Amino acid sequence: TGTSYLALLNQPGLIVANVTFEPGCRNFWHIHHEGGQILLVTGGRGWYQEFGQSAQALNVGDVVHIAPGTKHWHGAAKDSWFSHVAIEIPAEGASNEWCEPVTDEEYAELG
Repeated sequence: TGTSYLALLNQPGLIVANVTFEPGCRNFWHIHHEGGQILLVTGGRGWYQEFGQSAQALNVGDVVHIAPGTKHWHGAAKDSWFSHVAIEIPAEGASNEWCEPVTDEEYAELG
């Protein structure tokens, strides 16, 4: 929901992306099958949430390790741009499954 900007920094066998979200923007719930993902927060303030868990506030310098098969979302705080480097961990059979959007109601519950 909202506008985000993606700059891919790929090498063979590795996907690295610099992602920037405008204030209030977040991606959909999604799952990285097999390899998982690492997020390196580089700018602004944002959120990370695993399905069924409380959301975690993210700030510059934070690192998030996302285990394979974990349903989650990440995005900007309501009043801040948010940037991170996303690293997809290579693995045989790795794929991404995009699920439902994070609803406005779910997002409004965040601090």
